[in-house]
Amino acid sequence: MRLHYREYGTYAEGRPTLVFLHGLLGSSSNWHSIARAFEPDHHILVPDLRNHGRSPHDPEVGYPALAEDLERFLDDQGLDRAVLIGHSMGGKAAMLFALEHPDAVNALVVVDIAPVAYRSRFDELFDLLLAVDLSAVDSRETADRLLARSLEDRRLRSYLLQNLQVIEGRWVWRVNVEALARGLGGVLAFPVRSHGVQYPGPTLFLYGTASDYVQPAFEPAIRGLFPYARMRPVAGAGHWVYSEQPGVFVDALRRFLSRELA
Repeated sequence: MRLHYREYGTYAEGRPTLVFLHGLLGSSSNWHSIARAFEPDHHILVPDLRNHGRSPHDPEVGYPALAEDLERFLDDQGLDRAVLIGHSMGGKAAMLFALEHPDAVNALVVVDIAPVAYRSRFDELFDLLLAVDLSAVDSRETADRLLARSLEDRRLRSYLLQNLQVIEGRWVWRVNVEALARGLGGVLAFPVRSHGVQYPGPTLFLYGTASDYVQPAFEPAIRGLFPYARMRPVAGAGHWVYSEQPGVFVDALRRFLSRELA
């Protein structure tokens, strides 16, 4: 599968490319402001993962497929190695790829997620998306009003509504809601690896202190797979660390890259 992507900056020999990976129900646009912050000094690629954004849809939504897509993406770009920076679902995809292809990853940054299985907190959300009568939608404002009947969080509604697009005069979901809903169990899980498999490269776990996605109880699982992981909490941030505390996020990422890639 060939992924749609955004590109920032220009490639330079000896300067590793940064690849940003978005989370569930997100898209490459989520990383735009962060990518622009690094654009003057780095070459940056931001793909839409399968079933998201402008990339193709497919019934398979699990992390092995996402990792295979990433392998092909890097190959299509002519890149032997890259720095991977993934949020949530994108962070799990980046972790799996790093474990399977450690020589292709200069460094790994995982944003507010851990290599563990999570209980579902998305079932009701997918039920809500599937229940929206798109034939009654004539604008994003109308869709927002429909979602607001069951979803009070304006920020979350705005995040979801980025997935609406008009095709031949009809509003449709850009994200493959049906496939993701069916495969949600695989998205919440993390593939079991062979005993002893590790990524031995520099790794940073950036997570929000107001989020419960990275907990002290998960640290043994993190250390077991990523022995050189650094843990960096971000105060005042929830799950969307990079958008809730962008300045702190950019500073922490820049410090990590300058230290590990010097």
